[in-house]
Amino acid sequence: MRQPVAGDAWSIGAFTFSDPELASVAARKGVNQAWILAFERYAAAAPAKVTGNFAVVATTRDGSVWLAIDRFAIRTLCYQLVDGQLLFHERADVVAANEDEWDPQAIFSYLYFHAIPAPQTIFASVRRLPAGHCAVVENGSISVTQWWTPRFVETRRVPFAALRDEFRELLRTAVGRASSEGSVGCFLSGGTDSSTLAGVLGEVSGKPVPTFSIGFAAQGYDETAYARVAAQHFRTDHHEYYITPDDLVESIQSVVGSCDQPFGNSSIVPAYYCAKLAADAGLTTLLGGDGGDELFGGNSRYAKQRIFDAYQRIPVAIRRGLIEKIVDTGALGHISGLRKVASYVEQARVPMPDRLQMYNLIVRLGLAEVLTPEFLASIDPEQPVRQQQMVYRSASAETNINRNLAFDWRYTLADNDLPKVKGATALAGIGVAFPMLDDGLVDFSLALEPSLKLKRLQLRWFFKESLRGFLPDAIIAKKKHGFGLPFGAWLLSNPELKSLAFDSIRAAGQRGIVRKDFLQRLTTEHLMQHPGYFGEMVWILMAFEQWTRREPGLR
Repeated sequence: MRQPVAGDAWSIGAFTFSDPELASVAARKGVNQAWILAFERYAAAAPAKVTGNFAVVATTRDGSVWLAIDRFAIRTLCYQLVDGQLLFHERADVVAANEDEWDPQAIFSYLYFHAIPAPQTIFASVRRLPAGHCAVVENGSISVTQWWTPRFVETRRVPFAALRDEFRELLRTAVGRASSEGSVGCFLSGGTDSSTLAGVLGEVSGKPVPTFSIGFAAQGYDETAYARVAAQHFRTDHHEYYITPDDLVESIQSVVGSCDQPFGNSSIVPAYYCAKLAADAGLTTLLGGDGGDELFGGNSRYAKQRIFDAYQRIPVAIRRGLIEKIVDTGALGHISGLRKVASYVEQARVPMPDRLQMYNLIVRLGLAEVLTPEFLASIDPEQPVRQQQMVYRSASAETNINRNLAFDWRYTLADNDLPKVKGATALAGIGVAFPMLDDGLVDFSLALEPSLKLKRLQLRWFFKESLRGFLPDAIIAKKKHGFGLPFGAWLLSNPELKSLAFDSIRAAGQRGIVRKDFLQRLTTEHLMQHPGYFGEMVWILMAFEQWTRREPGLR
């Protein structure tokens, strides 16, 4: 835990000052003095004078204390005011120290999102700066503002060849910057992003790139075949590890316990084993492909939302006077070929971003069916929806695809995927960099014509077409998957894992959060019927309980 020092600053990250005067001060007097001058001169706009990833706390000469983090919260800052004095650290549990009070609203956010989005943390009096935000402490109180808002330029028209060449050069620059120090390799899932980074790193370094993949002996989950295609194509020094249920039993406590608050994304486990494989090979840094989908339109839901948006262009008289009346009768639900049509109409009627949570796990199960009356009385169930609405509307964009991208920059990247990869690599003892989130590539995405990101229903059209001939055709054509964990399938086939999971959720049931009768149905009925779907609920409850048992030394 740290406290600000008058006339000084604390900062971490890989950043440079884009303002010439600040860059000169950094070179002559050090980066901390440059940060102090930046906040004295530009106040909340100071972080915009910096490129790269960073977290900073600086005290100006008037006694104000400034905090800021980068656009995507690649670096994090948690803080607490105690008697008007600021305490801060990268980790929430370090700031909280011996605090035992948890925030019920944050627990609900965890069950809702499977992570706790900023500014909440599990600890009632500790807050986390959201991505692209800064804060100032003055007169014993703190004020938080957004220093960076995604602003899309949607009318720029540039010939494809020029855009392609610019994009490829930005990729090379980003990878070169991320791999400039130490021994560097790549996560390799066999997807377009990780394969691209492996290929570009080979070009930049001029030597075989160490690449690392995770496999599963479970049908529908193993993607090592695609990773091997990329490895062979780019002649990488490829390494693989197949995770077993026994690995999962052995690592759950240490992996989830290493997080600074409950974290329910189960792919943190394969990410950890992949990072461990790289660390054992002697590498110092791994390049992660996170961000490519969110910058260039690669998530399947973007195409799905476009279909829903098209529904809104049907004349109101036909939509409401005919289609929706038929759907509301429930008649389509009894006809197998039309059930999907009814589901699409049901979703299309709900505006964004609320539509995204229609199939939220805890919402579909029913809050009153899952949560105890006492816990429900202590929270505001609508708070997550209001927060998402605010984030969705804050983006400066006219098109839905760009609003969806900006929304995912916050919820998918800053609050979920990046903490997953950072936590996994930190536990494995290896560094990580995210070239796809390089400022140059982000700014390029902001100015890229929306129709090139999602062309009709073709995901990340520009990205793939720009790299056609560089990436193997099989990689360009494959569907997105990643390091998903076959937890539900393993849960029913491995007695030791099942025992650990069921013991964990029974213990969680003693906390007055989740109804015991729901847990009984979950383990004896629901899970047996649909292990993949209900296994996710078992995982997030087990991960929560295992996190509460973490050892202090893991902080």
